[in-house]
Amino acid sequence: MVSKSSQLPLLALFANDHMDYEIDRDTQGQPSLSEMTKTGLDLLNAANNTQGFFLMVEGARIDMAGHDNDPATHLHDIIEYWRAVDVVRKFVDQHPDTLLISTSDHETGGITLGTHNEYFWLPQVLHSVSRSAESICSELRQSEYDNSDYDDNLLLIIEQDLGISNATDDEVDKIRQVLINSKSSKKCKHAIGHLVSARSHIGWSTGGHSAADVGLFAYGQDSNLFKGSIENYQLGKALASYLNVDTDAITKTLDKIRTKQLEFVHRDNNHDHD
Repeated sequence: MVSKSSQLPLLALFANDHMDYEIDRDTQGQPSLSEMTKTGLDLLNAANNTQGFFLMVEGARIDMAGHDNDPATHLHDIIEYWRAVDVVRKFVDQHPDTLLISTSDHETGGITLGTHNEYFWLPQVLHSVSRSAESICSELRQSEYDNSDYDDNLLLIIEQDLGISNATDDEVDKIRQVLINSKSSKKCKHAIGHLVSARSHIGWSTGGHSAADVGLFAYGQDSNLFKGSIENYQLGKALASYLNVDTDAITKTLDKIRTKQLEFVHRDNNHDHD
């Protein structure tokens, strides 16, 4: 159990691969992003380091849900990231000599709200979704596609886990054909995600990264220094200057360090990531 009295340095690992999406997370088995953020702040603050500390928190699975074109899963991880930001905001309020910066390195999926010249979307559709496309596809991959009960089981999953009771024969057959003809988990996840997207009027332009601008938010001490429209590399330079860190010297030092690369075999094709 990690607590304020835990000693640094500290490493906590909660999964053999990526941690679960927030929509799938077992609250007894994995902490949330906001819980880990709170624990990290508490540990670092209790360390009484006179030089202060730097904490990076990444909502990494937001990007992966974008790659999957999985709107409900995307939303759940975004909301959890907001909770983590709120934890840091409260810490900043209690420690006004602290600076919070929130941004992203890119947008993923090219998401749009409203499709086919219809200027509205239906967020309530996402409320009915209870599992990620990743979790659903993992289960479907373990089934016998030619089993006579397969389509009935697939329809049951679509209704129970996606809240969709009007899936068409073409939509069901598309998922079946993807599973039969392709080993790519992304194609299955896209097929599942697009069922929800079509009914919520959400569009996707890609399964990769887009060139859309991303937000830059700052709060706390000297937050006025981080505003306006800037290139992402400029933010890194501004942070290095703000922290008085010579990144070139550190890079040269790290370049001289050699470590042995252990052989790694990735056995789970459930997390393909561009």
